[in-house]
Amino acid sequence: MTDVLQLSTNSLQVPGEDRSASTSPSGSPSPSRNECSITPLTPSPSPRSELRPHVARPFSVVVAIDFGTTSSGYAFSFTEDPETIHMMRRWEGGDPGVANQKSPTCLLLTPDLRFHSFGFAARDSYHDLDPEEAGHWLYFDKFKMKIHSTSDLSMETELESVSGRRVRAIEVFSHALRFFREHALKEVKDQSSSVLESTEVRWVITVPAVWRQPAKQFMREAAYLAGLVTADSPEQLLIALEPEAASIYCRKLRLHQVIDLSQRPVTNGLDLDGSRPFDSSFRQAREQLRRARHSRTFLVESGTGELWSEMQTGDRYIVADCGGGTVDLTVHQIEQPQGTLKELYKASGGPYGAVGVDLAFEAMLCQIFGADFIESFKAKRPAAWVDLTIAFEARKRTATPGRTNSLNILLPFSFIDFYKRHRGQSVETALRKSNMNFIKWSSQGMLRFSAEAMNELFQPTINNIIKHIENLMQKEEVKGVRFLFLVGGFAESPMLQRAVQNALGRNCRIIIPHDVGLTILKGAVLFGLDPTVVRVRRCPLTYGVGVLNRFVEGRHPRDKLLIKDGREWCTDILDRFVSVDQSVALGEVVRRSYTPARIGQRKIIINIYCSDTDEITYITDLGVRKCGDITLDLLESGAAAANAGENDKGSARREIRTTMQFGDTEIKVTAVDVATGRLVRASIDFLSN
Repeated sequence: MTDVLQLSTNSLQVPGEDRSASTSPSGSPSPSRNECSITPLTPSPSPRSELRPHVARPFSVVVAIDFGTTSSGYAFSFTEDPETIHMMRRWEGGDPGVANQKSPTCLLLTPDLRFHSFGFAARDSYHDLDPEEAGHWLYFDKFKMKIHSTSDLSMETELESVSGRRVRAIEVFSHALRFFREHALKEVKDQSSSVLESTEVRWVITVPAVWRQPAKQFMREAAYLAGLVTADSPEQLLIALEPEAASIYCRKLRLHQVIDLSQRPVTNGLDLDGSRPFDSSFRQAREQLRRARHSRTFLVESGTGELWSEMQTGDRYIVADCGGGTVDLTVHQIEQPQGTLKELYKASGGPYGAVGVDLAFEAMLCQIFGADFIESFKAKRPAAWVDLTIAFEARKRTATPGRTNSLNILLPFSFIDFYKRHRGQSVETALRKSNMNFIKWSSQGMLRFSAEAMNELFQPTINNIIKHIENLMQKEEVKGVRFLFLVGGFAESPMLQRAVQNALGRNCRIIIPHDVGLTILKGAVLFGLDPTVVRVRRCPLTYGVGVLNRFVEGRHPRDKLLIKDGREWCTDILDRFVSVDQSVALGEVVRRSYTPARIGQRKIIINIYCSDTDEITYITDLGVRKCGDITLDLLESGAAAANAGENDKGSARREIRTTMQFGDTEIKVTAVDVATGRLVRASIDFLSN
């Protein structure tokens, strides 16, 4: 039952150019060795709009989890008071002088793979372990990037901890989501006046827009494993795209929540009043904070205050989500009259997040002290390495353009001692021999980074971000954009703000929402309250299946010719469901009808192929890859069909009508047995490859 439809005899048949021919597949080649083979009936040429009945769900609260590369957090809102969003105000164990409304995305497991802690608690507990003991524990940091970079993601994909031990990625993610589930439900219970059932909670998990279907499905499977929802209630969990969530929030911004870089004269990295660019935003937020209601740990944002009226219906704008691991770009237009959003160009981006600055710092250390030493230090003194990365993170946040004085980064004593033992010379000697004049050694055990050194660490990542935005602005669909919203944790960096304003400020207005690091989280809550707010999306890829068509001499290549039962067929033709960058509205569907290839067949399995381009004809073309499969379980509906009195021949000709939706954040499939009207269990799997 594991064989699926492939080339020649395992392909699907679609009626060819002769549309008047009967849809009965009696003359088609019938596969002889594959119990999961199918013969399609009537294809649907393009997505069609279908009004989906609104089903009222008894959700009383929406809980959103912003699962980030460097930091994560959650927020929630009660459906009876949707204008109020509850956010964590401070996590226990947070760093002094930092808002800490999110927690580091760090996980600590015991030597026997049990959950120990997450966030600040995990980081601090790992730091306190004896160096020898730490080698037996599993500490994971910035592990979200692995999901984006793995081309063959599956339920068996593994992650490597700082100490080198490996564990299944799905278990790491489920531990983290379970932590947020327990934390969030406790706070929701404390804030609620009534007892909530688990089915009354709608969960939203954010993912980068550039993530493909396997990664989205992976997060859903991790949520099932963590107990957020069950696989029998998939509608209780929504996957939100990070820049899309930010866009949803940005369209509802209040006047006091907006920082317009275009109207802020800046000199030497500072405002004219000498403050850092973000400091003066507190004056704009004073009224909001005065109105905010505080609990022990939560900041409650209410939808009060004068609306920011600069953005009007019909306006086009870009949202650049500059996070820890990735930068995601989405282009939206506000539609009339409902104020819904329409995506104008497919989501794009890349691995240009703040982690790029961290990697540049590590590369600089390798250049000074040697890559072999750094790798050895990370393996032998993992907790000390984490200390060093934390120290750099703190200084990275304070870097500003035009800064004249140096930034000091404290080297752990174990680094200095380990280098002396490993190399037989001091850290100071290594710095002197490296000829890096912009990094000095302080007798207090610190690396003194000049402004030039910090700028060199930031520039490659920032240049990638600006280049990507500039390339996007050249697209015909994006012309006429009035605003560029910078959101995400990296958008807090004055280095990035200044560079974007200098490079793009002439083309559009650069806007930063107040509490920019929480924009996605707040937008994810709004998306959970109304998932229909984004009405039109663009397909990131071309999707389809392989089929057989009548062979046409001179049109089809001879190596695709298949002769079966005296008839000539062309194999491997791609039957498109949707094309790359095609607009698909919420509720539009693609229909295909299939029939079992033989009597008593229990399953139909259909391979799905995808491509980054639409310039393809066959599933064997360059750039086309199998990305998943659809499984139709015929057992239950087959029994019903038999009970309805169908004979063997009729049973073989049963029509299974399949409906696919491409307008949501995830691809969905449903199916029905036309003869009986019964639903057929249908599933789509992108992790089976």
